Amino acid sequence: MKNILVPIGTSNTGETLQYAVDFAAEFSAQVFVMDVFSVSAKAGSLVNITEKVAENNKERLKEIIEKVDAKNITIKIATYNGDIIDGLKEIDKELGIDLIILSPRSNDIQEEVYLGNTTGRIIKKTNIPALIVPKGTIFSPYKVALTAFKSGILKKKRILEPLVTIQNKFNFIVNLLLVKTPGYTEDDLKINTALMDLCSNLTVTENATTYLGVLEHFQSHKPDLLVVFRRKRGFFKKLWEKSTIMKAEFFAPIPVLVLRVKKD
Repeated sequence: MKNILVPIGTSNTGETLQYAVDFAAEFSAQVFVMDVFSVSAKAGSLVNITEKVAENNKERLKEIIEKVDAKNITIKIATYNGDIIDGLKEIDKELGIDLIILSPRSNDIQEEVYLGNTTGRIIKKTNIPALIVPKGTIFSPYKVALTAFKSGILKKKRILEPLVTIQNKFNFIVNLLLVKTPGYTEDDLKINTALMDLCSNLTVTENATTYLGVLEHFQSHKPDLLVVFRRKRGFFKKLWEKSTIMKAEFFAPIPVLVLRVKKD
């Protein structure tokens, strides 16, 4: 866990960044604060307009960074002119990002949207593992993680690397929740040995969706970290087809670690 990236939106007050810094301090990792803007210069426009916008954005990021307790962690600024997904892929290619830490749109249960369009696109269209942290959450070492899935098949063992790294650091309990949904196969019930090696407890349940399985067993496990897989047949299968995720479809009051295999 060497490089952690925090996308900063216009409404970000620095809470997510502080969480990321506190998390990164445990691993002596670097934190990159990223801001994306879009300027398309037209004929006759100022030649340096892009530079001016970039500079203004950097100043705004510096103000946010100054309010954060850096804990001797290196915080660097990265700006990108263009689409945020292109920017994330570019910085990942250059630096190698191990984890993206970002916040959902709102914690308010009355707010209908869990992941807005931008955050949803980051989760959907990048292969970088992500940690979704509810706004206002103060970092503390995890004690119990609930890993929810509908198939125990892992085509690539390294999808577990972020979870293994974090679990090794904090030595927390990893409970597995295998949700048998309609149409499951016997192969789905075969759990990868690497996943079982992390396991302290295995629960098998039958529900219409993996999320409903999480809701049913959330209180009994009392996790402070929810772990899910982003894959074609995994958790959020239907949710990944769109960028905006509604709270009626998924909501978690705790950090959610989304595991995804990065392409070679």
